Amino acid sequence: MSGSTTSAASGGSFLGRAGPLVLARLFTAGLTLSIPLVLARVLNLDDYGTYYQLFLIATTLYYVLPFGVVQSLYYFLPRAEAKRPYLGQTLLFMSAAGLVGAVAVYALLGYVAGWFSNPALAEYRLPLAAYTAFLLGSFPLEVSLTSQGRTKASALVYLVSDAVRASVMVVPPLLGASLYGMMMAVAAFAGLRYLATWLVSLRGSTGPLVDAQRFREQLSYAAPFGAAMMLAIPQQNAHLYAVAGAVAPALYALYRVGCFQLPVVDLLYTPTSEVLMVRLGELEREGRLEEGVEAFREAAGKLAYFFLPFAAFLFSAAPEFIGAMFGEKFLPAVPVFRISVLGVVLSILPMDGTLRARGQTRAIFASYAVKAAVTVPLVWLGVKHFGLMGGIGSWAVAEVVGKAMLLARVPAALSTPARKLGVTDVIPWQSLGKATLAACAASAAVFLLRAGAHGAWADLPTGFLWRALPLAVAGALFFTGYLVVLHFTGVRPLSLIAGLRARRAA
Repeated sequence: MSGSTTSAASGGSFLGRAGPLVLARLFTAGLTLSIPLVLARVLNLDDYGTYYQLFLIATTLYYVLPFGVVQSLYYFLPRAEAKRPYLGQTLLFMSAAGLVGAVAVYALLGYVAGWFSNPALAEYRLPLAAYTAFLLGSFPLEVSLTSQGRTKASALVYLVSDAVRASVMVVPPLLGASLYGMMMAVAAFAGLRYLATWLVSLRGSTGPLVDAQRFREQLSYAAPFGAAMMLAIPQQNAHLYAVAGAVAPALYALYRVGCFQLPVVDLLYTPTSEVLMVRLGELEREGRLEEGVEAFREAAGKLAYFFLPFAAFLFSAAPEFIGAMFGEKFLPAVPVFRISVLGVVLSILPMDGTLRARGQTRAIFASYAVKAAVTVPLVWLGVKHFGLMGGIGSWAVAEVVGKAMLLARVPAALSTPARKLGVTDVIPWQSLGKATLAACAASAAVFLLRAGAHGAWADLPTGFLWRALPLAVAGALFFTGYLVVLHFTGVRPLSLIAGLRARRAA
């Protein structure tokens, strides 16, 4: 009795500390989402395409150059009495990484501009190099606070930093500034954030700034994750670079809008995967690993009831969604967008979390490696012969190949000596069937609505609220139809939500 009470108290304390950070991330996700939506309305297509190209370069370097060193703070700081060496050497490493990124941008942006057939890109050499250097240098800011248990401070930093970043990216163009002016403002913001990183991260820590032995341990721990990111990020972005090198900036802007994804998948997938990892660990410790397959099917089934309708709605209501969010000039992006929603469907099975929980991380690395090998020829052939659709199609095929490799490993990870599982044993067929039936019926209703209301929206007044009206009507029809069909199949949607909340609380 006392043990369960202690556990509950501990869990409540943990959730209480994590709450502000979760809320901050949700709020900042909304801020980040608003940036491309606003810029789509104030920039012309050429500048909007250039904007995406600039940040494609910066974000690629942002995820590759840290080499997992920043993320290693989550492991070392909670276990270290002297935290200052880990913080200091991480800050120095990231400052050096930022310098490497800045030099690469400044030296190579002219060549990249030629590859992208966008000579104007080279004009942004200075602000992009400065932004990249300071962005990488300030990477440890929130992580250093969270890994020390200072979650309220980390939440506050998330809120302030992302709010200011959104403002400096949106306000200058709204006031008539050029894209170059916006990039200078963003670089200045990143510089201030870099200074704040040094002031805030080291506050209250003790010990030397650098310890050679500890740094070697930190690099050894970070290397596998860093190597995986060096494969994963270029592979994920390969189609973006290939398309940017094959089309004009205005057409690239359409492609990036077609690749736009709402952060809903990560908000649901990540906590579900983490809870599943904890559950599999508990079952293994208690000698009940044979129940792991039921836990996997339950988690996947719940995700299916949310992700399948979400993907089906975005597919069926793609014209209304693109028109409302970005404007009618981006409607040619609808075919690309419909292919990109496949990523939502592929997130139903929480396979990577299952493999990590069972210590089979090599399978995850192998999937990254195969995806990278498959992506290069697919992207080259796809973009060369089929243009934009070839780019997004090559991405989709590579994602399917990677997920198939992970799925092939899941049955062995969940098997026991007494029970050998196959692929068909781990898939929640009943949940997938019911969710698919309901989602397809609701999608058909949206297509019928569009056919019946053809031209009815043409005379609507201008303004975002009026542009969003077709999307709102389609959304109401879809989700009403989805819930009604689910009800007739015996599924109670409110019980699904309650079950998901209970799982997260557990």
